[in-house]
Amino acid sequence: MSQQAPSESHESLIKTPNQLVAAVVLAFVVPIAIIVMITQYVTGGMKTDPSDPVFSEEATARRIKPVGEVVLGEAPPPPPTAAPVAQVAAGPADGKSVFDKSCSACHSTGAAGAPKAGDAGAWGSRIAQGKNTLYEHALKGIRAMPAKGGNPALSDDEVKAAVDHIIAVSK
Repeated sequence: MSQQAPSESHESLIKTPNQLVAAVVLAFVVPIAIIVMITQYVTGGMKTDPSDPVFSEEATARRIKPVGEVVLGEAPPPPPTAAPVAQVAAGPADGKSVFDKSCSACHSTGAAGAPKAGDAGAWGSRIAQGKNTLYEHALKGIRAMPAKGGNPALSDDEVKAAVDHIIAVSK
């Protein structure tokens, strides 16, 4: 007895080679057509006019330029400034102008506990110590006050002139 397996009929929608070719072509063409239609729908409102200045090559170059650039090598020397030449030509500044430029930030407001210029009570005991002590404190710094009032460009004579000015207005 030979037993034969019952045969089930299996049928396909594609019966001829022409149908197979048509199915393969449609499998590629239909998704591509759908993608093209979606992109046209999404970008349909964005019409670009080449004559519009927003789309010029210069505008595009500005939009996509790098934020910074890397430079290898030594930096070029800084350009010479005219300010030091003018200061040298003018000579040492007088005490009031030095005070106004460098000392008044603290000694006019009392910042960081600095005694205010013109306050005889705050300066009386300091003036009593003598000018040389005040000069030394102004040149080298004391407590919160840095040397030369934080302006190292000042000459010793300019600092002393500023101290003399403070003494004169604080007596």
